[in-house]
Amino acid sequence: MRAVVVYESLWGNTARVARALADELGRTMSVRVLDVESAPGTIEDYDLVVVGGPTHGFSMTRPSTRESAVSQNGAPRAPTVGIREWLARLPHISVPVMAVAFDTRVDTPRLPGSAAKAARHELRSLGFDVAMKAKSFRVHGYEGPLVDGELGRAVEWAREVEAVLRGAPPPPAEE
Repeated sequence: MRAVVVYESLWGNTARVARALADELGRTMSVRVLDVESAPGTIEDYDLVVVGGPTHGFSMTRPSTRESAVSQNGAPRAPTVGIREWLARLPHISVPVMAVAFDTRVDTPRLPGSAAKAARHELRSLGFDVAMKAKSFRVHGYEGPLVDGELGRAVEWAREVEAVLRGAPPPPAEE
């Protein structure tokens, strides 16, 4: 089996989650981990696509929210392409491939909206099999670090994703 993990990260927290997911999935399959700026324009020959990004402005980032992260909140740099733009350029797939989405978001205040839910919606519209719910991982403030235990939650979620990929029913939604 083959998987690709495509992520967008401004402060490195989403990248850390992406790598934890990829490391765990890599125990049972071949995994590529790609920053969204390096991601391919088509997704072919994969059994699993994992997409992750930070939640900004209640959804996936936009060029303006990425620039604001740099100018107002001290992000080291703004990616030129985010997962929103990457997903918008992907062609519709003809054979369903399993896809899951995750995001990172500030722990407090707990704001509505989710980059992962928006990405999951886009993946579904492109023909991906999105049976699993989107997952959020919490960060202290904008720049982090991740809340204690979040990388462990990422590893557990990767195990659930792998089990569903192999035919297990999706876990119940978190409350």
